[in-house]
Amino acid sequence: MDLTFSSLHRSTRLGIGAVAVAACALAGAPASPASAVASPSAPHAVPSDGSPRDARLTIRAVGIHRLPVIAYRGKTDDAPGTRIQNRGIAAASNGPQGGTGPGGIGNYQVAAHRTSHGGVFRHTPSLHRGDKVIVDVHRWRYVYVVKKTRWVSFRSAKSLRAQRAAVPGHPGQKATRAYITISTCATPEDHARGNYWTDSLGNPEHRIDKVGVLVARLRNPFWKPKQG
Repeated sequence: MDLTFSSLHRSTRLGIGAVAVAACALAGAPASPASAVASPSAPHAVPSDGSPRDARLTIRAVGIHRLPVIAYRGKTDDAPGTRIQNRGIAAASNGPQGGTGPGGIGNYQVAAHRTSHGGVFRHTPSLHRGDKVIVDVHRWRYVYVVKKTRWVSFRSAKSLRAQRAAVPGHPGQKATRAYITISTCATPEDHARGNYWTDSLGNPEHRIDKVGVLVARLRNPFWKPKQG
């Protein structure tokens, strides 16, 4: 079920109970066809080769500055990823069930805690369409722009496939550009609706994802070549 921003906003005004309808749906931006999401990259948005690499994340709109992002082989919010997040940093899954590396064609998936272990993603659900997400890797800086919001249910295999798809929200579709998914828990929203379900790793039922697309590759101002 897809919800436009206006319908979700009306639901919010009706109270928390009505907001529950929005779970696992689009929010924060008008619904658009997959073709609009998968449009060709801008000429200056040179992607990487997609290799998994540790990175630094900056999202100025929510006060995140050069947060470490550790690459690991797996899928979002599995046990290895949770252990990384428990260090108060972010984790980026890669491999057959994960995503691409920073700047790569496909879905670069970055997850971190919102309400525990420092809560470094506490404000990412408030990101708006057009906000910038910066990923620094070695000599390059990859600049993404937030395009939409997705709700994900940990109790739905279909919802998880959509989250982890190469084109976020569209399993089976071939990616033609570089995406980023910034993911964190919807614990406050779930608890407000009386939903205290968690999985074996303590993940609540829902997650709030911000999906962006790569718009530029720049020189990383923090990168210094090794001497000698």
